[in-house]
Amino acid sequence: MKIKSQKNFWSGLVFIAIGVAFAWGSTAYRLGESAAPGPGYFPLGLGLLLALLGGFVLFASLTIESHGGDPIEGLKWRPLLLLLLSVVVFGATLEKFGMVVSLPLLVVLCGLAGDEFRWRDALLTAAVMTVGSWIVFNLVLKLNLPLWPAFGH
Repeated sequence: MKIKSQKNFWSGLVFIAIGVAFAWGSTAYRLGESAAPGPGYFPLGLGLLLALLGGFVLFASLTIESHGGDPIEGLKWRPLLLLLLSVVVFGATLEKFGMVVSLPLLVVLCGLAGDEFRWRDALLTAAVMTVGSWIVFNLVLKLNLPLWPAFGH
């Protein structure tokens, strides 16, 4: 059988591998029942869904023709490192500087990883995410994440 899309083929395999790993790892926890799910119920379902999605993508890579076999490009290090850095910076700054500083840093660093970065879009996204995160985590879930920098602590 001929691979007709390299990108979809390898993506499908990665989805299947991650899905199976999560489903298998979730069996270490109590699954429970549909009416009273345990801590392993949701990860098992998501893992199986991800593996199923990977199966569809893998099947498509073997059946649907793409231009030139849809070759895989080389690894793009800059976006990968910027995304990793953004998560590390967010984790390191959230408690001391609050969401007002850490979320905009996260959004800007993630935006810089793309090819079409615009300051206006990044700052608007950061503002909406900051307000939305404060509402969800502080008001709805009552987690009391810091909003403002903690000066003097």
